[in-house]
Amino acid sequence: MKELISFLKRYASPYKRDIALSILFNLLTAFFTLFSFAFIIPILQMLFGLSDTQYAHMAWGDASAKDVVINNFYAFMGNMIESRGASFTLAMLGITLVVTCLLKVMTAYLSEFFTIPLQNGVVRDIRREMYDKIVSLPIGFFTSERKGDIMARLSGDVQEVQNSVMASLFSLVKYPIMIIACLGMMIVISWKLTIFVFIMLPFMGGIMGAVGKKLKAKSLASQNKWGEILSNAEETIGGLRVIKAFNAEKMMERRFARQTQDFYRINNSVSRRTALAHPMSEFLGTTAVAIILWFGGSLILSNTSDIDGPTFIYYMVMFYSMINPAKDLSKTSYTVRKGMAAKERIDKILDAVNPIADPDKPADLPAAQSGKSGVTLRNVTFGYTGDRDVLRNISLQVNPGETVAIVGQSGSGKSTLVDLIPRFWDVEQGEILVDGVNVKNLRVKELRSLMGNVNQEAILFNDTIFNNIAFGVEDATMERVAEAARIANAHDFIMETEHGYDTVIGDRGCRLSGGQRQRISIARAILKDPAILILDEATSALDTESERLVQEALDKLMKDRTTIVIAHRLSTIVNADRICVLHEGEIAETGTHDELLARNGIYKKLVDMQQV
Repeated sequence: MKELISFLKRYASPYKRDIALSILFNLLTAFFTLFSFAFIIPILQMLFGLSDTQYAHMAWGDASAKDVVINNFYAFMGNMIESRGASFTLAMLGITLVVTCLLKVMTAYLSEFFTIPLQNGVVRDIRREMYDKIVSLPIGFFTSERKGDIMARLSGDVQEVQNSVMASLFSLVKYPIMIIACLGMMIVISWKLTIFVFIMLPFMGGIMGAVGKKLKAKSLASQNKWGEILSNAEETIGGLRVIKAFNAEKMMERRFARQTQDFYRINNSVSRRTALAHPMSEFLGTTAVAIILWFGGSLILSNTSDIDGPTFIYYMVMFYSMINPAKDLSKTSYTVRKGMAAKERIDKILDAVNPIADPDKPADLPAAQSGKSGVTLRNVTFGYTGDRDVLRNISLQVNPGETVAIVGQSGSGKSTLVDLIPRFWDVEQGEILVDGVNVKNLRVKELRSLMGNVNQEAILFNDTIFNNIAFGVEDATMERVAEAARIANAHDFIMETEHGYDTVIGDRGCRLSGGQRQRISIARAILKDPAILILDEATSALDTESERLVQEALDKLMKDRTTIVIAHRLSTIVNADRICVLHEGEIAETGTHDELLARNGIYKKLVDMQQV
């Protein structure tokens, strides 16, 4: 319950008006429920002639409010019988019963009407909060998480919260009000019977609680297993070419079958435990009714009760009106446990700490001269885990407008080095400065606004070409986008597509060739006009013709711009102002292309291997 209260405090605050109106109409529903069934008593008394008492009008203050109301009602009914007859009076009582029932169902509908925005709104807010958190979290968070499991939390777990917690919220508001109202009326009718009910109900509630005790743990295991299944499906679709190439279809089918069998087994346990709620509550409710009938009937038969037969029937109606909400409330507690298990998985993302954050007092970045900025690395040491350093004691100065190339064998730390500059990761030792300011002292958004990235894999979105080029640039116009595409040697092939710049390029740009995707990526960087350009093996995956076109575009992009290039191919780095050779996480050599060849060191070996 504490978890549920904390959850509602966190997400239900914007919907206070809807909650208040729902509670109001639930109170009215309870009121009309009590007084609609109250007309059963005089109807039964008239039908069976159980009362011949003569009632006279009573003024307020002559007795208790309860006695005055009951007396005057029966006095009014007696007068109606005398003037209009018993049949007419009985018809009026029936009509009154129908009208109060109509008011009851109308207020019941309105109570749910105002709960619906809360139910759907909270789920929408959770999805938005999760997505915003996913976007804001550092790249390091996702290296230890499976994409499929994150998708399961964003979709399946949020859906489970909607299906269980939020769908049950109406019951959590309505049923306690109805139970309290019915209990109050039962106390008014007969406190002796009601004390007996109070003694009996906690015992039956304890049985229900014992059955649902392990439901949350089972539901959590089910959600975790669903995350594994989605991760497996995502990996299968992404790696289908490799699976087929290695004839591994059967192996993947067996792995998926094991996971789905485990999910089937866990879900059977959860569903069976949940299904037990209704028959058990039905049995316990019927047992309670039978016991109350025996105890109350015994009191009436022994003439020790303060109620008569019709009133006892009304009492039983109130008791049964309380039992049904109590049974539904017990089922609701089951579903809420399932939802809280899903919420626990959601919170692993929402409560994740983002170490890449703006400083409390951010520094102002000096305005870059002529759109150029300098980058300095001082004694930088970094490792993804605590037991191994990927980079060790790196010191590097990249002056404004200078092109510096980073080369080295695979695994030497080249990509890691450039990922530290925009703070995709934070350095452990040393510091990185842009225009003389430590990057940790700058606003993250302001720092990254200075930089443009072109990577080996062109990251494009399932959107139009225009939106992919204009990505992140809010005021982009068609003229500016087209100009960027011309500089990137992309305009001609774009105009040859079916809808030009409005052509949708498919998932990750699958409808374009590798060279075309890369040129779209370069056009995006050109439009951003960054002060610092980072090229991470931008041509390594291209054929000769595509490489020529992309390299021409890169040369235009790099002109008079501070550029850090990671590349294996000489065509990209031969004209760099400086080349730094990384070897086992350290800068082993620095110089121009000709200077490094003359040293006959590591760089010379890399060049020779490429020319073989």
